[in-house]
Amino acid sequence: MENKVRAHIFVSGRVQGVRFRESTYQKAQKLGVFGWVKNLPDGRVEIVSEGDKEDVQKLIKWAKGGPIFAKVNNIEVLQEECKEEFGNFEIRYEI
Repeated sequence: MENKVRAHIFVSGRVQGVRFRESTYQKAQKLGVFGWVKNLPDGRVEIVSEGDKEDVQKLIKWAKGGPIFAKVNNIEVLQEECKEEFGNFEIRYEI
C-alpha cells in the first residue's frame, strides 16, 4: 500500500539553542521518517519529512511541542508532493 506523504514544516518560538534539531532527528529515526531539519536565520526551525502518512503526522504532532526546553509559538505545515528523494534523516547545519 502506497501511503507516502511529504510535509514541509516551519516551527517558531524558542526553538533554537534547546536541542530542537537533535530531538527532531531522534524522533524521525524512531518513526522511520526521512528528510532533514535545520535552523533558519530568522530563529525558526525548518523540517522536511517524508514517510508513511501516520508517521509524518506523528512527527508534526511532536513538533508542536518539541523537546523539553522548547517553547513552540507557531507551526506551519505545507503538504507537498512526496518525491522519495531521501534515504535517511539528517541534521543540516548551514544557515
